Amino acid sequence: MASKLLLPFDQPDPNSFRERLRVALARLAAKGIYFGGSSWKYLGWVNQIYTEHRYLTRGRFSKKKFDEECLAEYAEVFPSVGGDFSFYNFPTNAQWEHLFKTAPNLLFGFKTPEMITVPKWPSHARYGSRGGQENDSFLDAGLMTSAFLQPLSAYQQQVGVVMLEFGSMSKSTYPQVDAFVDDLDHFLAALPLSFRYAVEIRNEDYFAESYFQCLRAHRVAHVFNSWSRMPPLPEQITQQNAFTADFIVARALLRPGRAFQDAVELFQPYTHVQQPYPEVRNALVDLSRRAMEQHVPGLFFVNNRLEGNSPETILSVSEMLHDDEDDT
Repeated sequence: MASKLLLPFDQPDPNSFRERLRVALARLAAKGIYFGGSSWKYLGWVNQIYTEHRYLTRGRFSKKKFDEECLAEYAEVFPSVGGDFSFYNFPTNAQWEHLFKTAPNLLFGFKTPEMITVPKWPSHARYGSRGGQENDSFLDAGLMTSAFLQPLSAYQQQVGVVMLEFGSMSKSTYPQVDAFVDDLDHFLAALPLSFRYAVEIRNEDYFAESYFQCLRAHRVAHVFNSWSRMPPLPEQITQQNAFTADFIVARALLRPGRAFQDAVELFQPYTHVQQPYPEVRNALVDLSRRAMEQHVPGLFFVNNRLEGNSPETILSVSEMLHDDEDDT
């Protein structure tokens, strides 16, 4: 079939933000560096990443149409995306099929459902009667495999990494890091080897050699994370023992010391960068350089709550890397 002839008014504007970002990210992806957002359904990105008229129904913008279809347009710009949605439930086979059919060329980084990574259910309305109770499925490798990994196996080529996010845990759960590492070691040993795995911790005292040794033994990556109660990202990346696998994963989420909800209230609807955080931008540049020098994949996910608008943050980082190339 002949390709569609682009008329002059169909041609993308090479100077537009969207096109500059697309070209920059495609160039990095060709070198194994994949940048994306932590998610994609942001109305604040309309007229920046998303084209408003694509989501009109009877002449009016449809939020429902946007939520159902915007991933396809996201994938026209970005090479990868974080799948935070999978933290809250095990997706159904139909949900997986729709997701991968919508964006067949996108590389995903999925968060493991909290059913696996939360030792005790928080006392929060969302958890109802479970609040405050022990989670019997915590670090259940069998459940993880049957309910999450096996349904994903048909789409394995599009799964860049499976991330295990462990929220801040109390001393009553694990008095010392080694107790956590012991349980983590048994869990990782029982997982199928067909996926890349990465672990994100949110206890600063877990940033210890025994933790890194455990990850290294299983070829699992530490997630370099900018988070409210973790060492700053530039500090984390100076720890050479934190590079535990033949790929690198980072999540630029929040400024240290800032609560998630405070960032939401400050930055939403995420239309533009409001508070640049150059230290994290520089750290992402350094991680990208390291990945390229070592010829290993780099998967980097940037959240709107870091600076106010992750596409602008990502473009800034990608242009810094481009400038590096021009200087060499």
